[in-house]
Amino acid sequence: MEKNTGMEHKKICLDFANTAQWHASQNPLEKLPSYQDLVEWSYKAGIISKINAQKMIAAAAKNPNASEKVYGCAIELREAIYRIFSAISSGSHPKQGDLTILNKNLSRTMAHSRIVSQKSGFVWDIQGNEEDLDRMLNPIVRSAAELLTSDELSRVKKCADDRGCGWLFVDRSKNKSRRWCDMKECGNRAKARRHYERKLKK
Repeated sequence: MEKNTGMEHKKICLDFANTAQWHASQNPLEKLPSYQDLVEWSYKAGIISKINAQKMIAAAAKNPNASEKVYGCAIELREAIYRIFSAISSGSHPKQGDLTILNKNLSRTMAHSRIVSQKSGFVWDIQGNEEDLDRMLNPIVRSAAELLTSDELSRVKKCADDRGCGWLFVDRSKNKSRRWCDMKECGNRAKARRHYERKLKK
């Protein structure tokens, strides 16, 4: 059963897009260099259980070609999601090719999804074997679709750092004034740079 629901669930797709650091630079840093890294990230993100992760890694060891194919599809999906929300954050319209990649994955996701009843209400669940190699992609794809169709879409932003940070986030500040992924890092660097530039002009 998936753990993430509601507001935080919508953010999973952005967390996934941010698994390449300095994403807007010429040389992004890949944080998921292998299928096993993809599975481990998915477990830490709460979208698959520890048992699921163990079964998927074991299944991948038995079928490395299939796991490599899933890994390639995951990275393609991640880059499409990143470009879609980057475009939206800058006031542009996403490219049709990226929407096609997302919709292709969405069709597969919905075919393997179902609604189940719990004491607290109803939740999404994934149909299929627990060791399915692409199991982690379902909640990522659905979160992208939910965020795109939600009233929070206008709050999606990209870090204003001009060195290529590119981190995507949902700005939940009251006046939509957040500019940085983290004020302690990109924000402070920008402040220090502006201070230095002002001193040069004096």
